[in-house]
Amino acid sequence: MRASLAAAFLITASVTHAQPPAALSPAPAAADAPSAKTEALETLLSERESDEAFTKVIEEARKQGIKEQAILEARFLYHVDRNEDDAIAALLPEFLKLKDQFKVADSQIFSVQEDWLAVIEYVQAIAALKNGDKISFKEHIKEAFWLSPRQGAAFATHIERMRMEDTMASIKMDFSTRLEPLQGSEAIVPGNLIKDKKALVLHFWNSWSEECTDSMPDFIETAKKLTASDIAVLSLTSAADAKTLADARALQQSLGVNPPGAWALDLKDASLSQTFRVQNMPTVVIISTDGKVLFNGDPSEAAFWNELSKINPAIARPDILLSPHKK
Repeated sequence: MRASLAAAFLITASVTHAQPPAALSPAPAAADAPSAKTEALETLLSERESDEAFTKVIEEARKQGIKEQAILEARFLYHVDRNEDDAIAALLPEFLKLKDQFKVADSQIFSVQEDWLAVIEYVQAIAALKNGDKISFKEHIKEAFWLSPRQGAAFATHIERMRMEDTMASIKMDFSTRLEPLQGSEAIVPGNLIKDKKALVLHFWNSWSEECTDSMPDFIETAKKLTASDIAVLSLTSAADAKTLADARALQQSLGVNPPGAWALDLKDASLSQTFRVQNMPTVVIISTDGKVLFNGDPSEAAFWNELSKINPAIARPDILLSPHKK
């Protein structure tokens, strides 16, 4: 998995707290185990398995007397780490209600009010983005940067996403492109793959990325699900030299005789990864039957599966992928 976005917010605590938050401070030397409140707080900040598990953790936190401000902070981090923008936007009324009641002593993330206010601006920016209001998004995200530059890495993610969406809106895939196969000699033509299908999913990967190789079993399950649901799949990898080409072929062969989808080389002189501005791997791109980009991003994102369900309502995320943040 890629680096946790929540870490970009949590880093403010490690940078600015001269002492650890009171509820996280070590127990007295005479005690052999942390208090129930400390354990509840640590679990509250780390639970990512499921909504059901997190709800139980919140109930325990309230039972142990953890303040609502800290619980709201934990709920925010939970949804940030799971890339759940709708849920983040839904927290806005609660953040606005507590906006002027922030107490440093009750916080488990922030040590200055500006960091708290920056998160409120961030949540407002996400809500604006969900409503398609790019002007308000820019205003709130700029204010968030101004209030807390330390959290800039978290804010930048959504700016990059908005720019990516704007760029992708102007791109149309050429289905007549002829691609060199990873194995064999017959050219792969995307137009032939998408014929009589509902969409085409491009999967960009490389053999030297540990993240790509570790996530390959998940991708194979995804590809099986998609091909069975009338979605064509095309995996693309670059091969700068003979060794990387051999490694890529070896990895494909390790997947079995006929791994799902088509497998091709992404050559430099006609690079689809450049066309679709791929900066991280693995990346998936959903292409409509008329060549438009419907999604461009990480295959673990909920938005990827949401878009697929719009194309074919029968598509559901395979069980193996239901808890991607637990890896």
